[in-house]
Amino acid sequence: MTGKLALRNDFEHPDSVPVGADFGLANEEFQTVAFLAKSLSDENRLKILFCISRGKKAVGSIVEELSLSQPLVSHHLKELKRSLLVKIERSGPFIYYELSNPAILEAIRGLSTVAKDLLSARTTF
Repeated sequence: MTGKLALRNDFEHPDSVPVGADFGLANEEFQTVAFLAKSLSDENRLKILFCISRGKKAVGSIVEELSLSQPLVSHHLKELKRSLLVKIERSGPFIYYELSNPAILEAIRGLSTVAKDLLSARTTF
């Protein structure tokens, strides 16, 4: 030994597994998942997603069904479209929104189950 301390680096160790690999996530996918999680982090966005899960709807229909303001619904739809959770269809002067992938609902239901489990086990607030 030459007087230097040899440090073990688990990230370079051949037996180490990169963070997330056991879940099928590569490092670059964490940013994508975080972006999606942020998009789902608003209660009104979740309500809108479930509203349009029953079929294509125009902004006015969503506003009426959820009793939210039109500017608020439009803002959230813009964010949901930006995050690729909804897709649009133009028909004359109307724009209809629908889920881009039904698996979105399963992800939300999974999060709901985890949230209920965590809250039911919580003993302090």
